[in-house]
Amino acid sequence: MSKLTYEDKINIYQERKQGKTVNSLAKKYGIRLDGIKYLVRLIDKHGYKILRTDKNRYYSKNEKERIINRVLVNNEAICCVVIDEGLSSHGILRNWIQNYQENGYNIVERKRGRSTMPKKPAKSQKMKP
Repeated sequence: MSKLTYEDKINIYQERKQGKTVNSLAKKYGIRLDGIKYLVRLIDKHGYKILRTDKNRYYSKNEKERIINRVLVNNEAICCVVIDEGLSSHGILRNWIQNYQENGYNIVERKRGRSTMPKKPAKSQKMKP
């Protein structure tokens, strides 16, 4: 799937609302059908403001756990929760749930930024005579 610009996303939404088929839009912009459908549903629910133009959004441990519990405890469908919460894709929530279950139902925050581990010295290559 290609990376869409902010303008592409708006154009896709407007063209879809004007009656263009999902198949034609998917071919034109080089993305999957479900990507078009998801984008249209997301904008229908949240408006253009959901299309971020800045850096990635950060979700706290509490936010992630609340969203995950909507699926695991309240038995809500992933697709509905993702649209309702305004997440950028279904994959994000699926990854959160998988990591949550793998870590004994605990949210484990990934460290941000560069690693503080010391670098390994480069191996010197010996010259053959």
